[in-house]
Amino acid sequence: MATPRVYADFQNLDDENRLRLTCAGTRRDLERQGIELREGMVLTFYSDDADDEGEPDELLAQGVVHYDRAQQCWVAAIDWNALRHASERPGQSGKIATTDTEPTEMCG
Repeated sequence: MATPRVYADFQNLDDENRLRLTCAGTRRDLERQGIELREGMVLTFYSDDADDEGEPDELLAQGVVHYDRAQQCWVAAIDWNALRHASERPGQSGKIATTDTEPTEMCG
């Protein structure tokens, strides 16, 4: 079974360099897919980016979900060394993996 893909703002990090899963695009993707976050859940996160020619090429990272009681929000621990572009995935034919939504809002 494939790991669900969820939008995340890769600039929205906490002090431990984890993704905060608080932006509108993330919440929309979770709701649309019927995903309820739980401790230890593994998800694939994506964020908008472009290749050297300016063509869309999403950034992808797998992460493990945790609830941060101090921040009172869900976060994901990411192996930033494994961050890759969609075009780098084996068997990926296009540069952008499409979803039903297009998150465009900035997260804070």
